[in-house]
Amino acid sequence: MKIKVGVIGYGYWGPNIVRNFHTQPEMIVKAIADIDQGALKRAGQQYPDIKNFKDPKAVIESPDVDVVAVVTPVSTHYDLAKKALEAGKHIFVEKPFTATTAQADELIELAEKKKLQIMVDHTFLFTGAVRKMKELIAKKELGEILYFDSTRINLGLFQHDVNVIWDLAPHDFSIMDYVIDKKLKGVSAHGMAHVQKKIENVAYITLYAEEKEKFIAHFNINWLSPVKVRTMLIGGDKKMLIWDDLVADEKIKVYDRGVDIDSKEGVHKLLVAYRSGDAYIPKIEHTEALNLEMRHFFECLTGNKKPINDGLAGRRVVKLLECSEKSIRNQGKYIEI
Repeated sequence: MKIKVGVIGYGYWGPNIVRNFHTQPEMIVKAIADIDQGALKRAGQQYPDIKNFKDPKAVIESPDVDVVAVVTPVSTHYDLAKKALEAGKHIFVEKPFTATTAQADELIELAEKKKLQIMVDHTFLFTGAVRKMKELIAKKELGEILYFDSTRINLGLFQHDVNVIWDLAPHDFSIMDYVIDKKLKGVSAHGMAHVQKKIENVAYITLYAEEKEKFIAHFNINWLSPVKVRTMLIGGDKKMLIWDDLVADEKIKVYDRGVDIDSKEGVHKLLVAYRSGDAYIPKIEHTEALNLEMRHFFECLTGNKKPINDGLAGRRVVKLLECSEKSIRNQGKYIEI
């Protein structure tokens, strides 16, 4: 017996969601809804056997749907997801999960009450590169993690309803949350709206951990860059790692580089020795991330286990987004998480 899926939203990302759900052997898309008639026409041409609706209510209330995928603007996530949960459907929600942590809390509580699953579409967690980073960090190959530095910049696409933080940062926040186990304490962020009033197109975000952790994270996100850059640096006290997502092969490189410090004679005679050893390129899988994500969701639905990208993971990302935006509105003020 197949798990039946209904998808709300067939715009930019919706076709990818439909395709990957539909290619799972044990899952099938039964219905698609979109308020745009052109989107529905495209869906009908690609999938003539899938029912199309203009009203999302028809998908949510359909007795022929077990899972509702919400692939719409973030401002609509809460309302659609809540109605789906109330109708007894599991939910798959595009990132970011909700527009506020209060909304996330309510949906998580409702899902728990009705014994339903939530998966938030943090697709990057299922890429071979991120899974390899998780593996290396878990094995302590990098040692104690000292910093996380991410750059995600490009020219456009400018959004009309959310700023660059809510558009781009969920990717990198979710990756950091997944691969690094650090208790974050606060955030300071700066941003600027050059094109649209109160919609920042450039932002710099710094996250701080508990003092004993000695960890810091920085995010550079930008819609106004002449070049596209997707890189991450993760530094440990043993080794360091760089991920370049735009490179076809050799996406990850691990460097046996760092510093060894000798301060036996006091801080005024601090000796710093630079260590430069070998570098290597670990092998990573190239299976489509969305396909693995759908497979994981199926296994969680049938095995009654929580997804790695469940509602709580989605909430943690939303909390970071909220605090970052609050800091920007207060000229970079430190905001406790």
